[in-house]
Amino acid sequence: MTTGRRPRARLGSLLAALAITGGALLSGLPAHADEPSAGAAAGREAPRVDLVLDVSGSMHATDIQGKSRIAVAQQSLNEVIDALPPETDFGIRTLGANYPGDDKNQGCQDTKQLFPVGKTNKVEAKTAVATLRPTGWTPIGLALRGAAQDLGKGETTRRVVLITDGEDSCAPPDPCDVARELASQGIHLVVDTLGLAHDDKTRQQLLCIANATGGTFTDVRTQEQLTDKVKQLVDRSVDTYTVTPTKTTGTDKCESAPVLTPGVYSDREKFSEHRVYRVPVKAGQELRASVSVSVDRAVARDYGVLLQATSTTGQELVRGTDAGSGRTDVASAGLRWSSSMSSTSPTASASPSGAAETAVCLVISNSLAPQPGVAADPGLPLELTVDLATASPAPDGPALGLGRGWILLLVLTLAGLLTGLLFGWIARWRIAVWREN
Repeated sequence: MTTGRRPRARLGSLLAALAITGGALLSGLPAHADEPSAGAAAGREAPRVDLVLDVSGSMHATDIQGKSRIAVAQQSLNEVIDALPPETDFGIRTLGANYPGDDKNQGCQDTKQLFPVGKTNKVEAKTAVATLRPTGWTPIGLALRGAAQDLGKGETTRRVVLITDGEDSCAPPDPCDVARELASQGIHLVVDTLGLAHDDKTRQQLLCIANATGGTFTDVRTQEQLTDKVKQLVDRSVDTYTVTPTKTTGTDKCESAPVLTPGVYSDREKFSEHRVYRVPVKAGQELRASVSVSVDRAVARDYGVLLQATSTTGQELVRGTDAGSGRTDVASAGLRWSSSMSSTSPTASASPSGAAETAVCLVISNSLAPQPGVAADPGLPLELTVDLATASPAPDGPALGLGRGWILLLVLTLAGLLTGLLFGWIARWRIAVWREN
């Protein structure tokens, strides 16, 4: 009966091919992440990043894997510069790198542009970084103001990446106040902070700077971590530079959740917390959502991030997950949903325009846990992208309605059975003819 199994094997291969083709079609649907490249091609501003490096005297300390802090920073910057995306305008500003004297008033003015923001000559940039020697004070507030001037103003989001091993030693101006001042100007400036020292005062100051501008804070422990995080932040500037995330605050219940329209949103979620948001989806629309949770501090192994779409009564419609074990900088998940994709759609109501409208709840939860001694507050920064597109005709398929659930399974089962019987009968007939001959 070996010959009788071949048609079923072929049928299985056909179904596998159809599944792969369907997956490819779904993955090929347009998404907002592709838009920045198109925008750049259409003449939009390039993504702009200014890296602010602390070169104060304390960067001499050798407490990162047996290397000095400045040596670790220089090696990481070399790798970052080598990997820069060609479309990114990149620059470097230093603080505490030039004045070697004891006059604090003069030392606290020491912040200069090492390499201008623009298209990067990698050899020149790496040569400039190699000349740095820890020297002076730590005027972080003035350096942030200088970085904002380096980047200029425009319609696109600009990023400042601050690498330091201590708190500002020159205030005023207080760097937290400077960050709030820059955020209030509406110049689309995000400041991400990376700390090479681990004292509580430094950590609180860097968290304050990041929170004020919608950025992230990372407590750096190794050279690899520093390199990977800066590369990730530069890459993120390419992915989201045309959109400044809107700050929102999720709740623990759908009925009180903020109502979101298509866009990019930022929030913070505590360890093992649930955050809920609500999205109105009209008939004929497809909801597409994705979330990225930045792991900006040391966490325990074995983690997971879950993004769910549910009805207002809590019935799950679809989910997306990301899980792993070990060090990570970001965990992401995504989903797609329309009423045509589910046989158990939530109840629709009429919108003010008269069209049928469904309230879909987006639930973000995580199973991350802090390592011992790591503060749980504030929560982990997350970025949520919401889009509404015209619903895909799949998976309804042909007009006969055979593309769903048990009907499709029954049809395929009967087809496989009949095909197997037919080929089995042909095989027995050929054997009988062979014996007679």
